[in-house]
Amino acid sequence: MSDQTTQRHPNILFILADNLGYGELGVYGGGPLRGAPTPHIDGLAAEGLRLTNMNMEPQCTPSRSSMLTGRHAIRSGTYAVPLGGVPEGLTQWEITLPKLLSDAGYATALYGKWHLGRDDGRLPNDQGFDEWYGIPRTTHETTWLTSPGYAPELVRPQHIMEGRKGEPSRELQVYDMQERRVIDAEITRRTVAFMEERARGHQPFYLFTSLTQPHFPTLPHPRFAGSTGKGDWADMLAEMDHNVGEMLAAIDRLGLRENTIVIFTSDNGAEFIKPWEGWAGPWRGAYFTALEGGLRVPFILRWPGQVPPGLTSDELVHGVDLFTTLATIAGVAIPQDRPIDGVNQCDLFQGTSAKSGRDGLLVWVDNRLQAVKWRNFKAHFYQQDTMMSPPEKLPVPFIIDLYTNPREEEGKRASGWVLEPMLKMVQAFEASLVEHPAIPMGTPDPYEPPRRCP
Repeated sequence: MSDQTTQRHPNILFILADNLGYGELGVYGGGPLRGAPTPHIDGLAAEGLRLTNMNMEPQCTPSRSSMLTGRHAIRSGTYAVPLGGVPEGLTQWEITLPKLLSDAGYATALYGKWHLGRDDGRLPNDQGFDEWYGIPRTTHETTWLTSPGYAPELVRPQHIMEGRKGEPSRELQVYDMQERRVIDAEITRRTVAFMEERARGHQPFYLFTSLTQPHFPTLPHPRFAGSTGKGDWADMLAEMDHNVGEMLAAIDRLGLRENTIVIFTSDNGAEFIKPWEGWAGPWRGAYFTALEGGLRVPFILRWPGQVPPGLTSDELVHGVDLFTTLATIAGVAIPQDRPIDGVNQCDLFQGTSAKSGRDGLLVWVDNRLQAVKWRNFKAHFYQQDTMMSPPEKLPVPFIIDLYTNPREEEGKRASGWVLEPMLKMVQAFEASLVEHPAIPMGTPDPYEPPRRCP
């Protein structure tokens, strides 16, 4: 691509943490309070936009699916973390952001956690990425290898893998506790090397750097173990900030700062499993719930000359919006043959509007519509305080004003009039499912939507 084309198509470095709670980073009230300052990530926020009401689907697989397709995971059959036994992840029918960008001339890569399919045909190099390196599933499987009774002939251990578009992916080493400590350093190294290669060729890139920290077991790299003197969690936080700093330094060194969008966020709310539980700051709850601590995540975006530095917004945004917004920025067409739930947030992100492109959002936990957010109000249809708690259907919705009841505690109910605009959102979504039925979880490829009678 020519230099002029590259200017029209900004590079995108998308850094995704795994189970990083809202309150962990210094700029979100954590940092030193969690045992380690985060100067590189905090500095990134000072140079761009910071959202305080960024919402994700509250599990790893659904959130990644929704960000990459612009569709709520309930539509794609990816609404829960897969447990095996059926085909996992996205069907080939889905159109991902890297597919769109690759067709537009972008170089695309994913380094790190995938969790949207474990077998060839559903790995990153089958879903629009030119190349990938990382783990197909998730980090807690490293704990299996040392658990009583485990044997690899019974359940094959997860391997770190790599692959290129048009070729089968290959297994590298077993993803064990030792590799768990060092994988994010390798993800960072490959991220920097990819940017160096693209900079030499003047080709725009979309780089999805999907870190594995702080997902349990939260174990820092040996170089950082003991570095803070405040435990593994603080050491991990210092390591994460260092790795982000390495990527940002490479962007500056390569002269890419002015034409590179950098995003840092998390796939869902705080880690829940003890002794590695995270912190959601002012919010209650953790992932796998519809509580704010499971939905709200840190979100930082820097784009010099396009996004004003020091911009902060509490407007409502959802992870599905990233598909639509980044596709619009890159100048690629949004698919018209399927429902797209993401809205274009360019005006909000660039500071030309103080208002979000959406008034509300729907919250699924697994395949349950568990809550609705509209403006500063929220309605819970189920009671569920933790991922281990059974969801209990409420006889009447629990309606709250998040300004006056941010902890979502009983005893502070809001007026029921807000249900009317909320239920209009639900009805519109349900109508779209009649027109475009959801893909059942476990659907094999090839998939084609059912034909409707004329």
